[in-house]
Amino acid sequence: MGQRSDLPAFLRAAAHPLRWRLLGELARSDRQVHELTELVDERQNLVSYHLGLLRKAELVRTRRSSADGRDIYYRLDLTRCGSLLTAAGGALHPGLRVAPPPAPEPAAARVLFLCTGNSSRSQMAEAFLRARSGGRVEAFSAGSHPKPIHPCAVAAMATRGLDLSTALSKNLEVYATEHFDRVITLCDRVREVCPEFPGHPDPAHWSIPDPAADPAGRPAFDAVADEIAERVGFLLHTLSSTPLEEAS
Repeated sequence: MGQRSDLPAFLRAAAHPLRWRLLGELARSDRQVHELTELVDERQNLVSYHLGLLRKAELVRTRRSSADGRDIYYRLDLTRCGSLLTAAGGALHPGLRVAPPPAPEPAAARVLFLCTGNSSRSQMAEAFLRARSGGRVEAFSAGSHPKPIHPCAVAAMATRGLDLSTALSKNLEVYATEHFDRVITLCDRVREVCPEFPGHPDPAHWSIPDPAADPAGRPAFDAVADEIAERVGFLLHTLSSTPLEEAS
């Protein structure tokens, strides 16, 4: 008696079997509703209802597609999930407070990041992954319609200790015959034209807005750099552990 019986926020949001499956799919890749409906094999109105509950709990966020403004991408907020899981453990017993694990040493892998211009987002992701993996991961980037590296991207990465001043934009066709372990699209438009690569590498999508299209200017590049840095941090864990489909 005397202890609070309120169910922790993460458990309230994730305890339903369908919501847990949706979280699992979104942990792999940003998705649209119709994709999630197919993946979990449930009615779209039911999937939308449970996505709404996950949004209300702020575990899932949305962004309108830059390829088709009628489409919405759903993204799992892994950082908030981690915070709520820590709180849930602590609510049961102080000894169950979970400390974030250190960045692991990833297995050797080849990862290709794609966006439209290869002028900011994919270049940032390539640089972050190469630096944070200590070179164990071979990181590459390209675009469907390459443009020169944006000066604001160079400046944003310089403040984070990474040099893009000599980076060159490349067309994704350069890598058309190469093998990769992961191919990650960071642009909604390039996702729709992304070719199949040899070996059928594990695909994922990060729906990240083009900072060059944002009137905010440099602050938009800083925000995108921070989001990509966070996503790359979580990617390192997936490159270092048993694939989700084998662990489930």
